Amino acid sequence: MKLPSFITVEAKASSLGFHQIGALTLPNLSLAGENLKQWLAQGFHGEMQWMADHLEKRLSPESLMPDTKTILCVSMNYYPGELLPDAEAKIARYAQGDDYHDVIKKRLKTLLEWLQTYDNAICGRPLTDSAPILEKALAVKAGLGWQGKHSNLITKEIGSWVFLGELLLNITFPDAPTPVPMANFCGSCQRCITACPTQAIVDPYVVDSTKCISYWTIEYKGDTFPESIRENLNGWAFGCDICQEVCPWNIKFQQETPEAAFIPRPWNRTPQLSEIEALTPQRFKVRYRKSPLKRAKLTGLKRNVKALKQ
Repeated sequence: MKLPSFITVEAKASSLGFHQIGALTLPNLSLAGENLKQWLAQGFHGEMQWMADHLEKRLSPESLMPDTKTILCVSMNYYPGELLPDAEAKIARYAQGDDYHDVIKKRLKTLLEWLQTYDNAICGRPLTDSAPILEKALAVKAGLGWQGKHSNLITKEIGSWVFLGELLLNITFPDAPTPVPMANFCGSCQRCITACPTQAIVDPYVVDSTKCISYWTIEYKGDTFPESIRENLNGWAFGCDICQEVCPWNIKFQQETPEAAFIPRPWNRTPQLSEIEALTPQRFKVRYRKSPLKRAKLTGLKRNVKALKQ
């Protein structure tokens, strides 16, 4: 089978906007699996049943595509800059532009099609938060960064404002360097733990989703919030960036993304509560087409605004 050198693959990935790439050959995920099982047993996933489903597949990425031999792990910078102070309703930075699922999967598909120009026997499956797979554990093993105490992946170059993706392949790259998991550089820092207004980071590296503002404003499907959440929303209408905003690695190394797809849409720069309240279903559909905010639906977004006004 004819293959490009891994250096050529890295160059192609970079040209597609990926910040990092690493190659894994069927890693052992037993430790990550045990941590996940313990997290689930404590009920920290709340109503996110999909986190508990297909557990065995999460521990065996090769089960997601026949004849998987390599997992290419990639990261992409999405940091759009500081939030503007005149925004009444804050939207998490990852959601201010286009839906990363669409952007990253399309780029990974392009990478796969490029590989297939070398040999049409190459098969692959692009993934980004779209299948039962332990993305952060794989990214750590691929040497992209380490998992911070806020549970997000932190890279040494640009901090934690990164999306992750994977490309499962039925080939190996003999010249790919053996990945070396990065050391954890959080040290004794507790800033993310201390800054969380709802104490959702119950232990270093462990987030109780049922205390997390992002969970309540995005994943929760009910009509009202507990007082402990409502009183501590701090203006967040969709998601929350507090634990990342205070991270020294972000403060020192964050860089605005060059990716046009992640530049905030105009109405996401300084959203006003009254403007969101006035949205009609049709206007919502048009404004948030191919946007992460569709996850909460219009009812969820208006529920969040109502809670902010109480």
